[in-house]
Amino acid sequence: CSFLDTDRALVLLEEYCKKLKKPEEQQLKKAIRKVMGIFKSSLFQALLGSFTKKATRYGAISHPSWPAAVAYDVLGCPKD
Repeated sequence: CSFLDTDRALVLLEEYCKKLKKPEEQQLKKAIRKVMGIFKSSLFQALLGSFTKKATRYGAISHPSWPAAVAYDVLGCPKD
């Protein structure tokens, strides 16, 4: 899990937002933009760094980026 994974999630979410053009999709677009804002926040980045250090120390990280995984789940994309 890294800051690059967060960047990857942000790119995926931005690409998805560009596809949301219908009036009924605007609420979803707004919600996704909020998530993107959270991912970009310094607080989230600090928490992510702290979580990653602790999880790595205890061997708890067994999957790739959870920010990217969240983006894939939101977008309904298959994970690599």
